[in-house]
Amino acid sequence: MKIFNNYRRNIALGLLAITAVSINSGCQKFLDTQRQGEYTADDYPYPQGSTPYDTFLFSAYSALRAYNYVSDGFMVVTSIRSDDADKGSTASDGGADVIAMDNFPALTNGRVNTLWTEYYTMINRCNTIIDQIYNNSEIVANEQQKIQAEAEARFLRGYSYFFLVRAFGRIPKIDKVLSVTSNIPQSSPEEIYAFIEDDLQFAAANLPLNWPSKFIGRPTKGSANGILAKAYLYQKKWGMAMSVASQVMNSGQYDLSVSYDDIFSEKGENSKESVFEIQATASATVQTANGVQYASVQGTRGSTTEWNRGWGWNSPSAALEAAYEPNDPRKARTILYSSIAGKDNFTVYGQKAPFYPTEVPNLKYNHKVLANPTYIAAYNSRSGWWMNVRILRYADVVLMFAEAANEVGGAGNIKLALDALNSVRARARKTATVAGTLPNINTTDQGILRNAIRQERRIELAMEHERFFDIVRWGIDAEAMQAAGKTSYNPNRDRLLPIPQQQIDLSKGVLTPNPGY
Repeated sequence: MKIFNNYRRNIALGLLAITAVSINSGCQKFLDTQRQGEYTADDYPYPQGSTPYDTFLFSAYSALRAYNYVSDGFMVVTSIRSDDADKGSTASDGGADVIAMDNFPALTNGRVNTLWTEYYTMINRCNTIIDQIYNNSEIVANEQQKIQAEAEARFLRGYSYFFLVRAFGRIPKIDKVLSVTSNIPQSSPEEIYAFIEDDLQFAAANLPLNWPSKFIGRPTKGSANGILAKAYLYQKKWGMAMSVASQVMNSGQYDLSVSYDDIFSEKGENSKESVFEIQATASATVQTANGVQYASVQGTRGSTTEWNRGWGWNSPSAALEAAYEPNDPRKARTILYSSIAGKDNFTVYGQKAPFYPTEVPNLKYNHKVLANPTYIAAYNSRSGWWMNVRILRYADVVLMFAEAANEVGGAGNIKLALDALNSVRARARKTATVAGTLPNINTTDQGILRNAIRQERRIELAMEHERFFDIVRWGIDAEAMQAAGKTSYNPNRDRLLPIPQQQIDLSKGVLTPNPGY
């Protein structure tokens, strides 16, 4: 069971409203929904395995599902900007803001501002939790409960800062609740990464390997080590990335046993493939309140009732389409082609794909976010708000290990990298229908293996929020974007989003723009 569902009680939480670095402490947020596994007014203060700080923690977990934290702005920035996807839908849909994200340069307000605000709202909630742990003497808790709550808060804060530093570069480091309106200048990426490492190291040391089922969805030791490995990878700290990724791989909690077809379906949620995913729920009577709009934003934009499932954004690109090896079954699970005259295409659930007799042929959708028709019937909704969002998969960790081991170098490490890479390919080819599909890579050449690992990351994690940041850190972004037809992309400007002009104005110039904007 997921930890989020309808709340059954109203508990007022003192939360600070935040607009980036301009913070006003006068607002309060009231939560009025109940999650599975959470205490109620009848069994307060808290169930076994939980802590007295859960009222504050659940506010942070709720922020994970926020519209711009993980749906619209998040998807536009991480996927539509990349060479793996285009905006999709109609030419004008989304307006100038989304069109500019797709074609460059990004506008200095709009989604960059709402994304900035949403992530700093999460950070502020995490700082509130830590402040309660250290400064609220009215909450009675033992040391282990305090450590557990702090570890959860610091994981969420570390993950949020990791997203922000990759997206914006220089950002303000806010590590405490500020009681007065304050303007905090930007810190360097190096300073932010050091802060992220500290948060995630603490989380990894103090979070459990797993949680009881009533608390499913909370971060674990593997979640923290997995994001920490990625933070090391982005800084080219290869040995540290290799070591931490191996801890996840040797934890006994995860494996590659889940079929690629099943990973992204409702039955694949919180499986052995899942290292961290954002939980969403729905029911026939509560269809959206506790859900996530991520799947709906990318849902098919059909002309029939059956296929009118969303906005049709985030369409797989021709460049991604051409990147697959022959007969790779992951292509069919990633790209859903519309049916056209003379050719019917089908979904992973056996449905005939939407037919477009008068529109552009072969419209493409993200097949990984397509809801199972059984759930559509049960919830009386086509929106997919009940579908979890995979933030970190086990295959991602395995490929991070492969990349780091190859960069560390030496015959032994290159052999480890090769084995890790081939384990991902082995899982992928299990459902192939043509013999010889996705053969093992056999090379001891570091450069050839490097390219093979990069290619595997692109295919295995296609449409999953990684590609843009990957090509930037590899330094191949200019070439990749040109090849995908995004000819206005300028690496000197577009590797980072603009610092929102609204935040610069609110800071009275304490914040400064990124180069090129």
